[in-house]
Amino acid sequence: MLFTLMAIMVVLLLLNFPMMIPLIAAPVIILLIFFPSLGPDILMDQLLTGIESPVLLCVPMFIFAADIMTSGRTSNRLLDFIGAFVGHIRGGYAVTTAAACTLFGAISGSTQATVVAIGRPMRERLLKVGYKDSSAIALIINSSDVALLVPPSIGMIIYALAAGSGVSVGDLFIAGIIPGLIVFLSFAIYSYIYARVKNIPLADRVNWGDRVRFLGKAILPLGFPVLIIGGIYTGAFTPVEAAGISVLYAFILEFVIYRSIHIKQLPKIALSTGLVTSAVFVLVAGGQAFTWVLGYARIPQQITEAVLGNDPSATYVLIMVSIFFFVGCMFVDPIVVILILTPIFAPAAANAGVDLIHLGIIVTFQAALGSATPPFGVDIFTASAVFNKSYLDVIRGTPPFIIMLLIIGALLIAFPSLSLMLL
Repeated sequence: MLFTLMAIMVVLLLLNFPMMIPLIAAPVIILLIFFPSLGPDILMDQLLTGIESPVLLCVPMFIFAADIMTSGRTSNRLLDFIGAFVGHIRGGYAVTTAAACTLFGAISGSTQATVVAIGRPMRERLLKVGYKDSSAIALIINSSDVALLVPPSIGMIIYALAAGSGVSVGDLFIAGIIPGLIVFLSFAIYSYIYARVKNIPLADRVNWGDRVRFLGKAILPLGFPVLIIGGIYTGAFTPVEAAGISVLYAFILEFVIYRSIHIKQLPKIALSTGLVTSAVFVLVAGGQAFTWVLGYARIPQQITEAVLGNDPSATYVLIMVSIFFFVGCMFVDPIVVILILTPIFAPAAANAGVDLIHLGIIVTFQAALGSATPPFGVDIFTASAVFNKSYLDVIRGTPPFIIMLLIIGALLIAFPSLSLMLL
């Protein structure tokens, strides 16, 4: 039955159907073939159950806040501020890119929004100081993937939903901070070495008067992650309340204080948010139906027994999880992979003594890594469309970053405290 299920999905994908079609059609066909007595109503119930969780309220609000800030001047203010302090050091523009992606990821929670908001202005700056286009784009798409690791990560919200009760979105947000900073520091060190080896010219040093001026312009956007992370960490508000506050904060920032967006643009921004949110919710609903069929047919037990054996160690489980999620996200949207694979591996991981928060960090980290890895990482195609570059041009500079991320992934498995030390 598993072979039939996967064959249906592969055929539909090869026929160029969007991912939501095979995700829903495959379990419907399986139900009709193998379990005709159950009837289609049960799948409809599962589709609706998939989007009933209150935690999903975070998704449209964080996306809306990100869309507002992407349409405004937030990204440029962050870039000017970071560049003023580190732009003059060796590899300063590349470090600025990595830092800005990390900060904007802490605002948007979306890798693709970060590619658009930070990638467009920073690519031009990197090219002007002597970076190859392939290296600049590789840095942008891999740095943007930090958005899946730092709060408010959409991937973490989806993982918490798929893992079931007992997994706190707030704890996942906090646990992702240290891994996200490790990725940023690794990219910053690499950028320094790369610039020295390639003899990239230094930018002019910005005087302290201009630095203070840029800090003044960026202070309010910098307050966004502080407000969200600080509020959740102190218990002042829940992740759902944080999402609502993020929309209000973004609105006041761009419409009232900066006046970078006119109120007439709001319907267009809201429409963009609605389209993205509807796509996410259809995937979530389809993922619930898909995993229910898998569970009814006891396929997760068969997979875990075949892959993990009867009494796997915690380390072995995490290695297998890393492989499956990394490879899966190389071919399919991370949301789909998280929805399908998390219910399969989470029970086995818990039985092996793995903390489900630590598992969530491993899952989202591998999802981030797979998203920027050939052949079909989603951020590769986002960058190709945003920068109007060919597929080969986009992936040419990615190997060093993939190697760094693989090493960091191994460290996260070996040292769970890197994920859990702030909890």
